[in-house]
Amino acid sequence: MDQTHAYHYGVMRRAIEAIDTAPAPLALEALAARMEMSPAHFQRVFSAWVGVSPKRYQQYLALGHAKSLLRERRTTLETAQEVGLSGTGRLHDLFLRWEAMSPGDYGAGGAGLKIRHGSFDSPFGPVVAMGTDRGLCGLGFAAETGVAATFEDLRARWPAACFVEDPDALAPWVKAAFDGRGETRVALIGAPFAIKVWQALLEVPTGHVTTYSDIATRIGVPRAVRAAATAVGRNPVSWLIPCHRALRKSGELGGYHWGLPVKRAMLAWEAARTEA
Repeated sequence: MDQTHAYHYGVMRRAIEAIDTAPAPLALEALAARMEMSPAHFQRVFSAWVGVSPKRYQQYLALGHAKSLLRERRTTLETAQEVGLSGTGRLHDLFLRWEAMSPGDYGAGGAGLKIRHGSFDSPFGPVVAMGTDRGLCGLGFAAETGVAATFEDLRARWPAACFVEDPDALAPWVKAAFDGRGETRVALIGAPFAIKVWQALLEVPTGHVTTYSDIATRIGVPRAVRAAATAVGRNPVSWLIPCHRALRKSGELGGYHWGLPVKRAMLAWEAARTEA
């Protein structure tokens, strides 16, 4: 990954603001002008990032896109594994291994754990990564909150752990996560209920979405929709555990711990690449 990712995300973030404040869909020339770019340059940036035209990408970024996703690409989690979606739907050739820590390890607040950390560039702005010897235990996006606040947010989840800055140790896993190739390992550190929710999220394939109520049903507690939504929001390994694919039953985006512009960018990026 290089600084091109950060540049693309910065343009996309400004595009969301332009689209949201415009009274009607913007033509290529008008949207490019809002970005203070030539139409040709704007076209190249978005085509390079997601492989579709700015006009089509604008449709993905529109506020109503989540509702169309819910109508057209809603995943029924009970059947996702049976039809192979969760395996074949992942981007490119990424192979994801994951394992959960024991409830005792979580209850100890990470005591005895050595957690390495570092900050990286990503297609969705700066990201803070954390990991143990078993795999990544934290991925937090900092475009809206800043790197320092994102780091503190993640660190507070395991207050008794020993934190060591060591980006080189995490770089191969982070690169695989965002390039969509290679192997990434994930170590889930959380309460048992939350881990069940995160497992359900892992079954939602790229380019598809689910609802908080579907997740609650999947883990056997259909009335615990609010608790499931809270656990989704507390997912410490964003992107790899795709909490951005969880929507409200109405089709509204719901919340996103790292900022709704990031969630919209992720959904639009995945939908565009799936179509392309």
